[in-house]
Amino acid sequence: MKTKIGIVLSGGGARGIAHLGILKALEEFGIVPSFISGTSAGAIAGAFYAAGYSIPEIVDILKKGQIFNFSNILIKKQGLFAMKGFQNLYQECFPNDTFEDLNIPLFVAATDILKGEIVYFSSGNLSKALRASSCIPLLFQPVNYKDTLFVDGGVIDNFPTEPLINKCDIIIGSYVNSIKKEVNEVHMNNILDRCFHLAMKSSVQNKIDQCTLYIEPPNMSQFSIFNLKKSDEIYNYGYNYALTLEKQIKELVSTL
Repeated sequence: MKTKIGIVLSGGGARGIAHLGILKALEEFGIVPSFISGTSAGAIAGAFYAAGYSIPEIVDILKKGQIFNFSNILIKKQGLFAMKGFQNLYQECFPNDTFEDLNIPLFVAATDILKGEIVYFSSGNLSKALRASSCIPLLFQPVNYKDTLFVDGGVIDNFPTEPLINKCDIIIGSYVNSIKKEVNEVHMNNILDRCFHLAMKSSVQNKIDQCTLYIEPPNMSQFSIFNLKKSDEIYNYGYNYALTLEKQIKELVSTL
C-alpha cells in the first residue's frame, strides 16, 4: 500500500514563495504529496501545485500576477476593494475553478468571522476559497461565501494540520514565519506583522509534534509579507534551507 504523504503550508504573504523552494527541494528528493493543506499564501501556492503547474511556472505566475505584492494597495489605501483583482488570475489559471479538478486533494483554511471558527474547504469553488483564505483583515473586505463572511485563515489556524490527521502516514510541515527574536528596531509597517506572528507561534508550536518532518527556515521576518521584490531571494532561501535537511529527508524517503 502506497505511503500517503501530506504537506502543510503556512500563511505568510510574500514569504509564501519560500514554500515553493521547499517543495522544489522535496521533489528533488523524490517526495510527492498525496494531500496538501494550506492557509492564505500556503493555500495559494498549494493550489497551483495541486493543479499540476511546475514550480518555475508557479513562481512566474505569482510574480507577474503580483499576487502577494500589497505595497501598492497599502500606499493607495484601496485595500477594501482590491480582493476582486485576484479573481481574473484565478479564472485564467484554474479554468474549471473547482477543487475536484485538481490533481492532488487540497484543503484550504479560512476564518468564518461571523461564527468565529475555522473552516477547511476541500470541494466546490476553488477561487472563492482561496480569496477567503488570503483575505487579510483591515486590508481586504471580507469575502461573502456560503451565506457568511470569511477572512484570512491565519487568524485562527496558520498551520492547518487538522485535515491531514488520519488521512496521511507522513505529514511534512512548512512554516515560513519565523521571527528573529532580538532586533534593535521595528518599523511601523512591520509591527502588525510581528505582533500577529508572535501571537500565533504558540498555537503552531503545539502542532509541530504532529509532523514527521517540520521545516522552518530561520529569520523569515527579514522578508516583508507585503512585497515581492525579493521573491527570487525568498525562493532560494527556502530551497537552500530545505537542502540543509538532506539527512532527515533521505531518512524519511527510505521509509517510503
